[in-house]
Formats: sequence, C-alpha cells, structure tokens
Amino acid sequence: MHILVRRYEPSDQEAIEMIYRDATEEHINPTFLHAMTQPLHITISLFFCIGAYLLGGSVILAIISGGAWVGLVYFCCYEFYTSYVRERLRTDMKDIPGHYLSNPDNCFWVAEAEMDSKRQILGFAAVEAIDDGDGKRYGELLRMSVLSTCRCAGLGRQLTKTAEDFCKERGFTKIILSTSLTQRAAVAFYYKIGYKLVLVNTQSERPKWLVWMSRLKILYMEKTM
Repeated sequence: MHILVRRYEPSDQEAIEMIYRDATEEHINPTFLHAMTQPLHITISLFFCIGAYLLGGSVILAIISGGAWVGLVYFCCYEFYTSYVRERLRTDMKDIPGHYLSNPDNCFWVAEAEMDSKRQILGFAAVEAIDDGDGKRYGELLRMSVLSTCRCAGLGRQLTKTAEDFCKERGFTKIILSTSLTQRAAVAFYYKIGYKLVLVNTQSERPKWLVWMSRLKILYMEKTM
C-alpha cells in the first residue's frame, strides 16, 4: 500500500473529524479498566458495597451501591475523552487552515492511500511552533491519529518523520508531545523512535475532578533534533 503524506486540504475535514473522534474515544475503556484496578478505587468500591450491606442488610443494595460508584467512574472516563474531542473540534480542529497553515512554522499533514480504487484518508498529524522565551524554538506534535484498521503499517512512523523533518528545516531544537499513560501502544511507539520521557503529572485541560476520577497520568516526551 503506497501512502502519501501531504498538507491538509479543506475536502479532508469530514474524514479527519471522524478519525479523530474514533481514535480518541477508543481510549475510554482502557482508561476505565486502568482506573478500576487502582488501589484507591478498589477500596472505595468495597467501602460502598460493604457499607451499604451493613446499613441496609441487603445484598442487592450493596450491589447497587457499588455499581453506582463503578458507573460514576466510567462516566468520568467517558466524559474526559468526549469533552476533549468536543473542545478540539470547536477550536483548532474547526479551523485547520487558520490555526495550522496560516503560520509557516505550523503545519497539518494528512496521510492517504488508494483503497478500493479511491483515495482514503488514513491518519494525520500537526506541528505547532513554540517559543521558549530564550530565543529557542521547538515544535509540538499534536493531533496524531491513525485509522484503527491501519495500525502497524508504518503510517505513524511516516507521519512523525514528516513532522520531525519539518521541525529540523525550521531550526527547532526539539519536538515535544504529550500522551496518557493508558495509551500504551502510542507510548511504546514513541520510545521506539527515540522520544524520551521528561515529565509525568496529572495536569490536563480537562477539569481536575475528571482527571482524579479517571486516575490518569499525562506523559510528556521529547526528542532532540
């Protein structure tokens, strides 16, 4: 399969939004499973079950009580990702030309290939220039998404190489990115192609209570040019 990586065109918008939504929201279930296996959430689940049983003397009440807590955790994991997608689709992803293509130091690429005798978008990535205030500039890799049926085909490597070459051409000192702990395949991929972990914390654009309930940790990685 021949893959072409090119600059974004307005006709790409609908396919990009679909891939971005699917690629982001597929992390809901892994995040929920991760959250529910953490000692704190296990303890709270048992507390609700045992507490409800001791107070009401009913197994059904205990199950309902524990289930309500589990449901709340799932809702928080769901809302973390779906609200993030909504926010992105009404900000930078809504106006890709204005946000990424109007500045020569930013860019947005689309990867496409011919499938069933027609061109199909398989993934995309963007870079945004950042000035650190000391006269040095670096790029941030953003919106990296690949169609789920096309993983492990070298598409991610082509997109990241395109972004890295772009950063080198502009004299950026490094390229940075952020991802979540539960995106294990993505984290392993970035390690494999030379990115290093520089920071782990719970800071996010999402409300703090959503991050806390989801037990998410955000990984910040970088690669020197």
